[in-house]
Amino acid sequence: MPTETTLGLIVFDLDGTLIDSRIDLCNSVNATLTYLGRPTLPEAVIASYIGNGASMLIRRALGDPEGDIHDEEYVTNALTFFLDYYRIHKLDYTYVYPGVISSLEAIRAAWPELPMAVLTNKPVNPSRDICTHFGLDRFFFQNYGGNSFHAKKPDPHGLLTLIAEANALTSEASLITPTNTVMIGDSDVDILTARNCGARSIGCTFGLAPHTLAAAQPDALADSASDWPALLNLPPRL
Repeated sequence: MPTETTLGLIVFDLDGTLIDSRIDLCNSVNATLTYLGRPTLPEAVIASYIGNGASMLIRRALGDPEGDIHDEEYVTNALTFFLDYYRIHKLDYTYVYPGVISSLEAIRAAWPELPMAVLTNKPVNPSRDICTHFGLDRFFFQNYGGNSFHAKKPDPHGLLTLIAEANALTSEASLITPTNTVMIGDSDVDILTARNCGARSIGCTFGLAPHTLAAAQPDALADSASDWPALLNLPPRL
């Protein structure tokens, strides 16, 4: 296992990485479509739309990812209904993936001072509520969502902010840099976020978007959350 000087920060995606939220997200999208008087979509189709935040999820479900078909008032109405519905139903079927908690505990035991955080494109309030509900929040010094910054992943701003904040927690200036930061996620969005920042990445093949990982080329692949501790032997990027 690397020492704290070679591993400075671990940042996790949420949906498809720490939790399986597929059913609750899909049910919420279909409830929105029903509310709008539109036909519902298969779960597999909706799941393929997850990863770029709530607004894009709804736009894709409406068949309008570029905003060319519906006016903004229509999309805003749909998004508001979706968020209100999901707020109530976000924990109906969602669960923590097997091996997540034991791996987080193993990482914490190996590196007691190593900062860990969550960076998701899900809105920040449900992200924090879900982590609190499952007791995941005890592992993370910060949890940022898709509405926390001016830009979502794969823009590197959120990851760079977490690096700066993690440094503020340490006594040694500039100890944590992109070169000793690892981003763990299930989609190309997460891998590209790491690459855009200059960080390392681990792709989770058990998540919601494993089909996107091959083209993004993460530094390593995890077939289970239980693989994370061993994979964190990744050397820092030079």
